[in-house]
Amino acid sequence: MDQNPNSTRADRKTIEKNRRNQMKVLYSKLNSLVPHQSSRGVVSIPDQLEGATNYIKELQFNLEKMKQKKERLVEISANLSTNTNLPSIDVRVMGSALEVVLISGQNCQFMLSEIIQMLHEEGADVVNASFYVLDSSFFHTIHCKINGDQSLQEYGAARISDRLKKFVYDIRQI
Repeated sequence: MDQNPNSTRADRKTIEKNRRNQMKVLYSKLNSLVPHQSSRGVVSIPDQLEGATNYIKELQFNLEKMKQKKERLVEISANLSTNTNLPSIDVRVMGSALEVVLISGQNCQFMLSEIIQMLHEEGADVVNASFYVLDSSFFHTIHCKINGDQSLQEYGAARISDRLKKFVYDIRQI
């Protein structure tokens, strides 16, 4: 034990100072990776960590949604290659939201406007509509919101789903 007690105390202080500096750099790097929601000025480290945690959870949730959507599209695409019986429609109910996926060929391009008109007639608000083309097939995705209380939403969603499926079935028979 030849060491000077003042020397070990200085070493511990230096080590602790270096550790704190390293943590400060790591917090700064983490904070630079997270998008800032507002310019509130200086944000405390616990708030930065909470924001980063929430952002990571949000990214994980979005990733899971995208994986599910990819699986659905792959499934639809696989069905397309084995079944050329177009058009087809898939209606998914998610609470007050409704997702309509319409797959049609070039000869049924009018269907999108007809379906949107039916949705409006049934009281659904179209929130978003998108499409993409793969070979000669058109994939339309329509997101709607159904207004009213829970029972009205469920009844409306079932009625809309039945009406859209009947419409597509009738088109197939032509």
